[in-house]
Amino acid sequence: MRTQVGIIGAGPAGLMLSHLLHLQGIDSIILENRSREEIEGTIRAGVLEQGSVDLMNAAGVGERMMREGHCHHGIELRFNRQGHRINMHELTEGKNVTVYPQHEVIKDLVAARLDSAGEIYFGVDDVSLHGLDTELPKIQFRPHKGAELQEILCDYIAGCDGFHGPSRPNIPVNIRVDYQKKYPFGWLGILAEAPPSAPELVYANHDRGFALLSTRSPEIQRLYLQVDITDNIANWSDDRIWTELHARLETHDGFNLIEGPIIQKSILSMRSFVCDPMQYGRLFLAGDAAHIVPPTGAKGLNLAFADVQVLARGLQQLYTSGKNDLLAQYSHTALRRVWKAERFSSYMTSMLHRHAEHTPFERGIQLAELEYVTTSRVAAASLAENYVGLPMAL
Repeated sequence: MRTQVGIIGAGPAGLMLSHLLHLQGIDSIILENRSREEIEGTIRAGVLEQGSVDLMNAAGVGERMMREGHCHHGIELRFNRQGHRINMHELTEGKNVTVYPQHEVIKDLVAARLDSAGEIYFGVDDVSLHGLDTELPKIQFRPHKGAELQEILCDYIAGCDGFHGPSRPNIPVNIRVDYQKKYPFGWLGILAEAPPSAPELVYANHDRGFALLSTRSPEIQRLYLQVDITDNIANWSDDRIWTELHARLETHDGFNLIEGPIIQKSILSMRSFVCDPMQYGRLFLAGDAAHIVPPTGAKGLNLAFADVQVLARGLQQLYTSGKNDLLAQYSHTALRRVWKAERFSSYMTSMLHRHAEHTPFERGIQLAELEYVTTSRVAAASLAENYVGLPMAL
């Protein structure tokens, strides 16, 4: 097989990149080790920045998002049993976020690629990359487990295959620097069949730990609790989960948390990670293959979209004019935004989570930061600007 851009991974990064290239008349082939049913059925969070919403609409795949997504003009920071609303719409001159789950984004992009006769191979096995420092790199893979190896000859390869994919290890360790921070706590996340308890996301800092109240649909709600990373989900009965959520989300004015049957629960580990550089030879990394952020800042999917928008522009310039200055600067350009998103995610995480090693002094500083950001217009505007999203390409 032969294509211009071989893409490994059918997550948001790989699918959006393939679609953006298609709109510019550039061929691509996507390889994905999971089935279509699995990638479309794995329920993931989805808070889309204004830039991501604009990109979906500009790419012609935003119709269902605009119809079914929930536009939020603000968020609530809750501490000392009081809620404090950050009016993002006002503070950022009309920008918002849209709550639209990641698996729905994937459904829209898969449908768009298949409707345009795009090539996606699901359920592949044994993917490997070769000749990245040559003018004709290739990808070898098995269409399914046990099948004979096949080969795709490419001009370029995009590694959009997540943190554990085969792409990043192909950047030699002598030129690659991996920056990583692991957090001593995780998030216990649940899906509950219940109506919304609040109109917007609620981020709660409590003496017992962090809690997040989010939504997925008018019938399904997503809630999180900070837990020890060594904890076991078997230790958390439904009753214990609801008791803890009530305790951490309660307010002086009698906030009412609506319960419902819990249909899914799991514990998510949290880390920050950055790979530098994000390119080597004819290989370009995008999305979780290159960086991970803790979910507190809601930046994961949005960073993936920002990466591929930069990469698509570089490839478009190359194929239309023969110039490669944008492509050569891909890693530098993408990493400027990545590090700013890492900074914001780290800030939100440190401000909202309790640490076992916190001294009373450090706890006082944390509460002072929360009071400052909710009473200072300048501080609130900074949080809002970062939350709704910095420009896609800085």
